[in-house]
Amino acid sequence: MQVDGYAAYNKLIRKDGGNDGPRLAGCWAHSRRRFFELHAAGASEIATATVERMTELWKLEAEVRGQSPEARAAARQAVSAPIVADLFTLWQQTLPRISGKSKLAEALRYAITRREIFERFLTDGLVELDSNIVERAIRPQTITRKNSLFAGSDVSATPTTSCHC
Repeated sequence: MQVDGYAAYNKLIRKDGGNDGPRLAGCWAHSRRRFFELHAAGASEIATATVERMTELWKLEAEVRGQSPEARAAARQAVSAPIVADLFTLWQQTLPRISGKSKLAEALRYAITRREIFERFLTDGLVELDSNIVERAIRPQTITRKNSLFAGSDVSATPTTSCHC
């Protein structure tokens, strides 16, 4: 089950470490977003380095998409595993050296505490790098649901401030 960092998903997995039942896989796009915001703002060289290294993960995924799970896992072990290992080393070395209240520290802790589920794609060729395909597929339904929330309610659709346009 490909997930973001919502803690409730942890209740779905077995506490005894058994393999039957759902297994969680982390969505790298959710982690990347945190670093990208810092990179785009020019706020962190570590965030920029992270985003640049993560780009290589998506390049490989574009190449292996549609191949057998075995071929995908083999390619990931050869190309992505060293990148992922380098990222976690960088993050673990950086975290103690920065303010624990910074946005970078938040991004680092988000990734580091979810290491096991973020690494799942490396050995399981059925697991995607991210949940973007699913999220794009459900976006129309989500937007329709949001847009329909106030349908038929004149009061809820009325702006709270007067506009004299």
